[in-house]
Amino acid sequence: MSENAIVVEHLSKRYLIGHRVSQGGKYSYTLRDVIGREINNFVRKAADLARGRQVVQGDEVEEFWALRDVSFEVKQGEVLGIIGRNGAGKSTLLKILSRITEPTAGRVLLGGRVSSLLEVGTGFHSELTGRENIFLNGAILGMTQREIRKKFDEIVAFAEVEKFIDTPVKRYSSGMYVRLAFAVAAHLEPEILIIDEVLAVGDVEFQKKCLGKITEVARGGRTILFVSHNHLAIRSLCTHALVLHNGIAMPKYDAITALEHYALQRQGSIGSSWTRPPDLAKPEVHFVSIEIGLEGGQPKHILDCRAIIKSERKTRPACITVDFADRNSTVIMQAEPKCEPFIGGLPGMYRVDLRIELPLLIPGLYTLGFWIGPHNLETFDWIPEAITFEIVESPTPARSFPYTLNHGSIVVPSTADVTMLEELT
Repeated sequence: MSENAIVVEHLSKRYLIGHRVSQGGKYSYTLRDVIGREINNFVRKAADLARGRQVVQGDEVEEFWALRDVSFEVKQGEVLGIIGRNGAGKSTLLKILSRITEPTAGRVLLGGRVSSLLEVGTGFHSELTGRENIFLNGAILGMTQREIRKKFDEIVAFAEVEKFIDTPVKRYSSGMYVRLAFAVAAHLEPEILIIDEVLAVGDVEFQKKCLGKITEVARGGRTILFVSHNHLAIRSLCTHALVLHNGIAMPKYDAITALEHYALQRQGSIGSSWTRPPDLAKPEVHFVSIEIGLEGGQPKHILDCRAIIKSERKTRPACITVDFADRNSTVIMQAEPKCEPFIGGLPGMYRVDLRIELPLLIPGLYTLGFWIGPHNLETFDWIPEAITFEIVESPTPARSFPYTLNHGSIVVPSTADVTMLEELT
């Protein structure tokens, strides 16, 4: 363990999911059926409680394995990227490493203090002020008040919340929350720093600032686990990477090799639809399902998208955008049908139909990411790698040599005229 900061051995995590059973394709509404079902549920839940098992709502219980037999080691000072689609098990793994969730099987050995930034507000007490939460987080990490005071001014300056440092954090915006949370996690100098995709909440300038700080922390010799759908960040920051798929981990590779394996893995996931996995968290406004269809051909490809969106409560109306990424997960363009919010506002289910005219694209795989929110600084839901589709035809059939990503994915229409100015003899 002397050279390893983290050792994960045969780690597995199982969840139990409840389902309501319908009879004859319809729910039972007779009093006798309802009473009988509730009695059976009560008996089962009482037995589960008496045996110390998880109590699950529903008539039937299904096992779901978020992680299966995951093993790897992270050396001290290593920056490990964790890659995978939504629902692959990334967040579950980080919660176990952060000691938030207990594993079903296997064990984790940690060589030092761990600071985690998994979601907005993790480790913060909403009734305490920003100042009090800084000292609380430091105490949780085992730091002395002297050590915290030494870093206090630097934390506040980085988070840019000087004016609100003595305001309860429950009154912070999501951007202020995440700025302070990241500043605390990065400046209190834990031996192991764990960061989830929470940085996507911040604005672009703050994301750049955070990535710069992560680079600085990594050069200081601390161990970092970094989950991100930004593969350029993975490529530039991480020394190694681990690919997760349906709770199963591939062997650890150097970052570039791991990204290539992930790109090959995605080739087998080409499809025309996405349905929200049962283990993926559901914000108050969230995507339920997405379908796409590709019509026509070069030079006039039309992408038809249909998204089903659910709003749990009354909210502000929202906008929708679609990001297009190449096989390296680099976003190359974005479709935004309307700049002003136009979706929802009241509780209910909504269907949004999008028709997107595609530019000339070189042959290859492209991934669609779907975002919804009231404006660019607040996100309701974000599915960064929902659906992968393929462009087969060349945008210039007469071209004799293949296209490569070295020169980009979009071929811009152009014309050329030649005029001879002088003939040389």
